[in-house]
Amino acid sequence: MRWFFGILGAVVVTGTLASILRNLVVPRGLRSALVRVLWLSARWLLRRVSVPVRGYQRRDAILAWLGPIVLLGMLWSWLLALLIGYSLLMQAVSGLPLLVAYREAGSSLFTLGYASGVRSQLTTLDFFAAASGPGVTALLIAYLPALYNAYNQREVEVALLQSRVSEPAWGPELLARQALVGTLDELRGLYERWERLAAEIGETHTTYPILLSFRSSYPNRDWLIALLAMMDAAAMHISLAPSAAPVAAARLMLRAGYSALRQIAAVIRVPFNPDPRPDDPIRLTFEEYAEAVDRVRRAGMPLERSAEESWPHFRGWRVNYEGIAYALARAIDSVPALWSGGRDFPATPIPPQRPEDRKPGTPD
Repeated sequence: MRWFFGILGAVVVTGTLASILRNLVVPRGLRSALVRVLWLSARWLLRRVSVPVRGYQRRDAILAWLGPIVLLGMLWSWLLALLIGYSLLMQAVSGLPLLVAYREAGSSLFTLGYASGVRSQLTTLDFFAAASGPGVTALLIAYLPALYNAYNQREVEVALLQSRVSEPAWGPELLARQALVGTLDELRGLYERWERLAAEIGETHTTYPILLSFRSSYPNRDWLIALLAMMDAAAMHISLAPSAAPVAAARLMLRAGYSALRQIAAVIRVPFNPDPRPDDPIRLTFEEYAEAVDRVRRAGMPLERSAEESWPHFRGWRVNYEGIAYALARAIDSVPALWSGGRDFPATPIPPQRPEDRKPGTPD
């Protein structure tokens, strides 16, 4: 039995240390079973709590606790696993009763000393346990600045988008508003910035998947919805006005956007078709697209193609990212914006907040 406890304890300690390195140290998008279990469990609990709540804003306030819960769950899961592993190792090495070994391991793991100095055969394990507890806590503390730096970079760009399109973001609304104020030419720079942001999101959210559970400061603001709106705007722009649109910048942003979504989907195990055909079906209907085109036309955007002529081009772009975006929006409970798919909770799509259409020359 002591041999069995020794092998089991070594496996637990080794597996826990590997999990810590995988999540906090290795700069690569590795799948983490621990984060996935904590995420799904905490999400299930918060969604049960939010069942009686009416209105998305109140539900969002409850779901905002998901990120901190998962983060603390990681720390306590690692510490508990190390406590169990060292307890088993100490019992195997010393032959002490399991409860006494548990006390010895806990004293070493959570303090700078150990319970007794009379058992010299446990000194080495006591030292390892004493280093493990503070070491895990220090690694997590060092992990937080990198995590929140990536979060802040993401949220700043999403907040800056608010000056161009109301919340929640919607691609056709972005084009319409730029047409209303005569700043369609400025979209080139916006596409270029979001190409870089999409690449950063793909890198940070695969290296730190827990970022997916951290929500924006405002209920109707969401990084995924903002990225989806940017890709829809770029796809519509080059489909409706291919001569006037900044085609190169829009194409590069689109590719960076759906590449980032695919990287994230691969890490959190969301299935997707890596090579869809341009004529594959999408969930967005032509009628919805035609209404959006009419919105853009009435705002004053010069169109070179009609809705019917541009639909195959737009669909050929959207087929690359629609399925992944919808699945991710459902998984992270994004704000139910237009053209973003369904949710696991009852939700009516929320249109962007906007006043009556006005032009600069006619403020009345």
